[in-house]
Amino acid sequence: MAIGYHLTNQTPGVTDMDDLNKLSAFDAVNGIRKKRFTSQQLMADCITRIEKREPSVRAWAHFDPEHAMAEAKKADKKQDNGERLGPLHGIPVGIKDVIDAKGMPGEHGSPIFANRVPEKDSEAVIQLKKAGAIIMGKTVTTEMANLTPSKTRNPNDLKRSPGGSSSGSAASVADFHVPLALGTQTGGSIIRPASFNGVHGLKPTVGQISRNGMLLQSHTLDTIGVYARNLVDLAIINNCLIDQTTDAMSEEILEEGSKVFKNWAKTAETPKFAFLETPAWPEADIGAKNAIETAITSLSSACQRERLPDPFSKIIDYHAAVFAAENSHYYGPFLDNHSELLSEKLRDRLIVSKTTLASEYIAAQNARDKIYHLLEALLDDYDAVLCLAATGAAPIGFETTGSAIFNGLWTYLGVPCLSLPLLTTEKMPLGLQLVGKRGDERKLFETANWIENHLKAS
Repeated sequence: MAIGYHLTNQTPGVTDMDDLNKLSAFDAVNGIRKKRFTSQQLMADCITRIEKREPSVRAWAHFDPEHAMAEAKKADKKQDNGERLGPLHGIPVGIKDVIDAKGMPGEHGSPIFANRVPEKDSEAVIQLKKAGAIIMGKTVTTEMANLTPSKTRNPNDLKRSPGGSSSGSAASVADFHVPLALGTQTGGSIIRPASFNGVHGLKPTVGQISRNGMLLQSHTLDTIGVYARNLVDLAIINNCLIDQTTDAMSEEILEEGSKVFKNWAKTAETPKFAFLETPAWPEADIGAKNAIETAITSLSSACQRERLPDPFSKIIDYHAAVFAAENSHYYGPFLDNHSELLSEKLRDRLIVSKTTLASEYIAAQNARDKIYHLLEALLDDYDAVLCLAATGAAPIGFETTGSAIFNGLWTYLGVPCLSLPLLTTEKMPLGLQLVGKRGDERKLFETANWIENHLKAS
């Protein structure tokens, strides 16, 4: 168990029967197991919070409180009958509305898919249900997980964007509607909303969580990820999702979710961080730059400034070329057959994307592993790369979801990324982004645990 996380209470200041919706998933599942409260009581508090705040935050595309309570009742009956309980038993989870859940509308934020109701669950939802989770509903996405802003508002400041495209998932977790939610990322759609809303976000290694049953727009970039309000919860839900060959009912997943936090504090070893400005640095505002410079100063000798050689300088353009070509392939039929149902922003993007040259796409694909090997060599000497999660605070107004320029480069490389709510600017949250090697989420969580403890104590 991790230093810095009192794993019998992940939610300081919240008692067992007070504001259950504010509990961490870890505390909630243990409270239910120990019969301090029921899944129905937890669900009732979550529903009350949603009904109070949804008119302002607008995080949900589909929410049926009667169905949610019926599922909670089933969970409680299962426990009363002495049946085996999963690591997320009785815990409500939000699902981004590009990921299918059987019997719930799956409209992808677009009138093209109006009244669409999937007849089967996505693989990710199947895994969550096996783990005992209750699907609370479908969270709002931008139009087909692309650039056109959604109706969702940032719960920290309703005049600001929650980011996109996983707008509702990040906002619902930040505003205590649910402790956990699924999002997706093709550019920066998990990490940026996590940064803007002040929650923990994980974009895992590409392909680690099955994309079966998800709206696909880029087969080399699209990644399902997760939101939570602390690292332990993030690890637990990720562990429930990543390996379909394991028994998602196993209580060992709950234990493994906490074991990913190595006890750095009791050893002489301190992780080493490589700070990369990245080619996106000129786009960051002065407040964001000052915030991360302060963190670097606090880390002292644990963090060193580094640079990656070419072709790293071209990585933003490479991501753009891959995204444009693949998005044009998957969404081209919508442009050809349903142009009038697309927003002007998406229609214009798809028109431009059609002009992407095959030579540009191939060059970008060929450069991917070359650049990854440069990053991999750097991470042989460091435990994680540290950089900004966004260019600044969530933008005021709703013309844009903000820039993904600090995220798309890592999505292009297929590497795991975490956004930690450790920075502030303009009196708003700003994420500190950690990046690791492909497939090494465990080490990324270990270093994240250490840096959270260090920066919160400083």
